[in-house]
Amino acid sequence: MDNKDFDKIIIGIDPGTNVMGYGLLGVSNGKPVLIAMGVLQLSKLEDHYLRLRRIYDRVTSIVDEFLPDEMAIEAPFYGKNVQSMLKLGRAQGVAMAAALGRQVPIAEYEPRKIKMAITGNGAASKEQVAMMLQRQLNIDKKDMPQLLDATDALAAALCHYYESKKPLTSGGSKSWKDFIKKHPDRIVNS
Repeated sequence: MDNKDFDKIIIGIDPGTNVMGYGLLGVSNGKPVLIAMGVLQLSKLEDHYLRLRRIYDRVTSIVDEFLPDEMAIEAPFYGKNVQSMLKLGRAQGVAMAAALGRQVPIAEYEPRKIKMAITGNGAASKEQVAMMLQRQLNIDKKDMPQLLDATDALAAALCHYYESKKPLTSGGSKSWKDFIKKHPDRIVNS
């Protein structure tokens, strides 16, 4: 399928300074379809700043090639190693800056929310997430990646697709109170 065949394209990013995963979903006739997924290997670069530059360049090139309408990115989870958290936050920020530089809006999701959306279990393993993606998107086993950072990124994109389909979250309403405030004409007094 060509990019023009999709109503919407969502890029998912699993940020990392050793391996960054990416996944692209197209939405065609209201159904998500896998476009591409892969990883950016960064461990060969010793300089942290060169890794950040490579993340920026790769995300920019993916955005330029596929022209996504939205980005879903996995939020850093809180760990005990402050240095690791700092590096991960930098990687996420650089990926976000690359998308924002091309006017791609961003949605951020916690890992537990992504896992819950895909598997129904917020504590699911990476392997369980990959297996459910394979089933939900009808991905041939031979097309499944070796590194699960790619499926984690694809899971972020699919989570965003599911979230955007929810009636009370589309249009910005997150509660009935917000909905009523935005749509006073829909209130019927009897």
